Amino acid sequence: MEASVSQVRSFNRLVTQRVGALNDHYLARDRPLGEARLLWEIGVEGSDVRALRSRLELDSGYLSRLLRLLEAAQLVSVTRSENDKRVRTVQLTAAGLAERDLLERRSDALARSFLEPLSEPRRDRLVAAMAEVERLLTAALVDIRAIDPAHRDAQFCLREYFAELGQRFDTGFDPASSISAGLHELRPPAGVFVVATLRAEPVGCGALKFHGDEPTELKRMWVAEAARGLGIGRRLLIELESRVAAAGSSVVRLETNKTLIEAINLYRSAGYREVNAFNDEPYAHHWFEKRFEH
Repeated sequence: MEASVSQVRSFNRLVTQRVGALNDHYLARDRPLGEARLLWEIGVEGSDVRALRSRLELDSGYLSRLLRLLEAAQLVSVTRSENDKRVRTVQLTAAGLAERDLLERRSDALARSFLEPLSEPRRDRLVAAMAEVERLLTAALVDIRAIDPAHRDAQFCLREYFAELGQRFDTGFDPASSISAGLHELRPPAGVFVVATLRAEPVGCGALKFHGDEPTELKRMWVAEAARGLGIGRRLLIELESRVAAAGSSVVRLETNKTLIEAINLYRSAGYREVNAFNDEPYAHHWFEKRFEH
């Protein structure tokens, strides 16, 4: 592990120097990287200040200082919502839009400076390596926690989950026709609902229904299409299995539809074995079970 930590730190030092993070005049402009990045994140359409704080994982005080500096430079305007004074929105001014456009062009030039000295095969290797590093670092940002199934993040996941099933199933999907997994069934002690978030946005979910000495049911497993490939489904499954074990259950069961190939492959690779149908779920074609030793 120590060698790995040393390599990560070496990589971080190189990147911060190479992208100009150490320079108070990022891309030869009059502001450091933090202010320039904030202009980019605000974007042409503007942004909610709370959303900026979540995306960039910035302390509210520090973000406020950055915004004041940009306001003083007449690059942004910050206004409060008429409906809720706690909500602030930031927009780029005409000067801010021009500055952002210039930074975009210079950022492109900086990226080209990484690639131009290299042969084409080395460029391809560098770009592929960067894509892999970005994917892995993004995966490390995912947070998984248990929340009430009535929470807005849980409800967002459930709506997206039901909508996707409706599109993928040959017969559509009606939750009322499926075996029940109501909110009261997914709250402790009857069950648990977990949500995966990425930069404070919900990107996946899963749930359990406990039945005392009887097998635990795994329900509502879903990962947003844009977040697939980050290992979120497996992390959700591991988290739920740990809660099965903590509840003292020795068996977890689930059923799934034949069209959900990704889910079927995940369960099989995680040690679930296909068994005979143990319920009358109308949308199921496969039934799986996994046993735990305590």
